[in-house]
Amino acid sequence: MTILPPKRRKDHLGVERAIAEIRAGRPVVLHCEAHRSLIVCVDELEADLITRLEALRLGQSRLILPPPRLRHLGLQRSEPGAIVLPRLDLQRIETLTLKLGAKIDAPVQNLEDSDHAGLELMRIALVLPAVLVLTIPGSMLKDQNFIDLDFLHVEASEILSYRADEAASLHIVSRAPVPLEGASETEFVIFRGGEGLRDQVAIVIGKPDLTKPVRVRLHSACLTGDLFGSLKCDCGDQLRSTTKFMAEHGGGVLLYLDQEGRGNGLSNKIRAYQLQTQGFDTYDADEVLGFDHDQRHFDFAASMLKQLHVKSVQVMTNNPLKIAALKSAGLEVVADERILGRKTDQNVHYLATKRDRAGHMIDLDQLSTQGLVGD
Repeated sequence: MTILPPKRRKDHLGVERAIAEIRAGRPVVLHCEAHRSLIVCVDELEADLITRLEALRLGQSRLILPPPRLRHLGLQRSEPGAIVLPRLDLQRIETLTLKLGAKIDAPVQNLEDSDHAGLELMRIALVLPAVLVLTIPGSMLKDQNFIDLDFLHVEASEILSYRADEAASLHIVSRAPVPLEGASETEFVIFRGGEGLRDQVAIVIGKPDLTKPVRVRLHSACLTGDLFGSLKCDCGDQLRSTTKFMAEHGGGVLLYLDQEGRGNGLSNKIRAYQLQTQGFDTYDADEVLGFDHDQRHFDFAASMLKQLHVKSVQVMTNNPLKIAALKSAGLEVVADERILGRKTDQNVHYLATKRDRAGHMIDLDQLSTQGLVGD
């Protein structure tokens, strides 16, 4: 029987096209009530684009930065802020956005409603969480030269509601048996939705008894660890050992979530790795780039479990945020199991940082070179 996906909200199309435009480095026109602004991804900002933007002769230009980056610049602030740019100076924008040791060099203003939407679009698109905003005078919207540029237009309200809408529209698109090493009786169930344009995977291991609490692990994708065996983390160990453990202990469900780099995206994760070579720990490196400690959302993970008819769970994790997220989503969490694992010279500081700064329940003295560590 063919499974028909739920009807898509019409306004999703505009946001999804805007994500593609932003990742391609093309500006997008943002609508917020009667106001219009051109928003630009700082990640893809180059001298040629600056020249073309200046030629448009738009209104005021502002650089929007998130609280962690503002704090790195020396301003103790818990809300995003805007810095007015008298001119589009590429070097200054790059310094304020990325340079180590940079300091705030101008007053920081509170954001307008549309600015929040622009910042959210950058986060959804998995680019740097900073946005260049250029005000569009009303008269220019009728200028044929501007119209001919054919910028994509998107509503701010649609961007701000996008994550919640996607989580609500999560649905199964395909499923099939995929035997794994150490877990030969395994089914992959693919969901669409939850985090923008990405697919999510539920790996059903064995035949878990759904009338009883089911062992569950929420595993965020890690290209470097899962696929290449990076020694900087313990993710590959977690992934393979968990599936084997579930296969040998009555089955379970492992959710493989496309949330690379704690939700920051692969390019920003590698930027953070480079900062770690300069002495920053995993969380400080993310803050330099403008990210909070954890950008991940787990509401859609609970929805995946419910669609698989899982109601009661034993969570295999050391991360209290995952436990709390499943509880708040209405699942019965009857137990949470620690997952111990191997310690390397390259990951011991990372594991200690997660324990000390994010409350992960990790006992470094129990770790060996043969186990696995939960996250």
